[in-house]
Amino acid sequence: MAKEHIKDLLKFLKSFPGSVQETALWLREFVWDLYPQTNELIYDNYNAVAFGWSPTDRVGHTFCSIAVGRTSYNIHFGFYWGSEIADPNKLLLGEGNQYRYILVKDPKAFPKGYIKKLMKEAYANSLAKVKDLKQIRKGETITKSISATKRTKAAKKK
Repeated sequence: MAKEHIKDLLKFLKSFPGSVQETALWLREFVWDLYPQTNELIYDNYNAVAFGWSPTDRVGHTFCSIAVGRTSYNIHFGFYWGSEIADPNKLLLGEGNQYRYILVKDPKAFPKGYIKKLMKEAYANSLAKVKDLKQIRKGETITKSISATKRTKAAKKK
C-alpha cells in the first residue's frame, strides 16, 4: 500500500517547522486510512508542497488535498472540486470556480466527522468524472512534479 511510501514527501516537507510537518502528516494518515484504494499525487511546487488523492493518476480527478505554503506555512485541507459539493456548515473557504478548503492549525480542532461527510461526496463526484475506467489505479503514491526553484520565507522578505 502506498501509505508507507513516504520518502519523497518527507524530503519535500523537511524545510518546514516540525509542527507543520506533524500536522500535514497527521492529515495524510487521516485520508489514507479512509481511502486506501485511491492514489496519492505529490507536487513539490514553487509556492507549496501539495498532495492529493485521486482514483486515477490525474489531478483533474483529485477529490481532496493537503497543501503547505512555503512562505506562510498555512496548511490547507481542500477539495479540488469543492464548489460542487455541499457545505451546509459553511466551513469551506474560497470563492473561485472550483477549489474550496479549510485552514488547519491544530489537528485537535479539525472537524473530522464533518470533513468525512464532505470527502464521501467529493470522492463520488471525482469518480463520476472518470470517463475511462481503465484510468483507475489503486493505492499508489505518485510524485508528479518537483520544482527546481522553491519560494521561501527568506525569499519573500527581499
